[in-house]
Amino acid sequence: MKNRLLPDLGKKTYIMGIINVTPDSFSGDGLLRHGDYVHAALKLAEHFMHDGCDILDVGAESTRPGALSVSTEEELERLLPVVKSVRNDFPGVILSIDTYKAETARVCLAEGADIINDIWGFRYDPAMADVVAGAGAGAVLMHNRVQGAQAVTSELGGRYEGVEYEDIVAEVHCWLTEAVQLATDAGLNEDQIIIDPGIGFGKTIDQNLFLLKHIDALRDLGFPILLGASRKGFIGHTLNLPQGERLEGSLAAAAWGVLHGVDILRVHDVKETVRLARMLDAIRFSQLP
Repeated sequence: MKNRLLPDLGKKTYIMGIINVTPDSFSGDGLLRHGDYVHAALKLAEHFMHDGCDILDVGAESTRPGALSVSTEEELERLLPVVKSVRNDFPGVILSIDTYKAETARVCLAEGADIINDIWGFRYDPAMADVVAGAGAGAVLMHNRVQGAQAVTSELGGRYEGVEYEDIVAEVHCWLTEAVQLATDAGLNEDQIIIDPGIGFGKTIDQNLFLLKHIDALRDLGFPILLGASRKGFIGHTLNLPQGERLEGSLAAAAWGVLHGVDILRVHDVKETVRLARMLDAIRFSQLP
């Protein structure tokens, strides 16, 4: 397995730190609550880098169950000052942009972003695949069945109900296969592609748990797997805990993922997850002299 941006794949677990430039993140860390949100984003990026983060993932639209979409103009108004500042202050970091809009991707890639993290796997905006391919950028292709799913909000966070799969693992596998085909048809090389099973997107609590249990079934696709389970509603509902008390559950999901073939962990709690991953990697790759 190779990826041009991630040379140590198969030798370490990569950690992607989440920077939410939103007022309404499900995890309570939306930086638009701060007066100087660009400064807040840079301080968070600095902390993440100090703690061992490999990739910074910046997003400006909440995708929690029931969240409202924002226009491309508003998304870019939020994103661009952060993207420019992060690229200037941390020139060596891998910079990912969490967006499903092609124009947002085009502008951010021109400002030096390295990866587009598309929660719709190139299926929402028909221009996205060509934009990413034309820039020679990396892509995270995520499975998503939010359309038609019933979003439910509660004090334990959002979740989806009424979502039906005949075989969720097989259907996610097939969906991601088709997303990869969209990407390669547009001109992306296989070493630019990362896949994401989309934990929390259009899946019930039980479906999220079952998909995570069988996440190693995606290995035969031959691409790096990204897991984004951090602080999500299925953890809160499983443990009956609000979003501020989900560290242990998030770490448990991360550990399971690493031990079952996940290559990248997308997380809010970078320091704790880096330490977890480093210990697991030390055990996994240990050899006697």
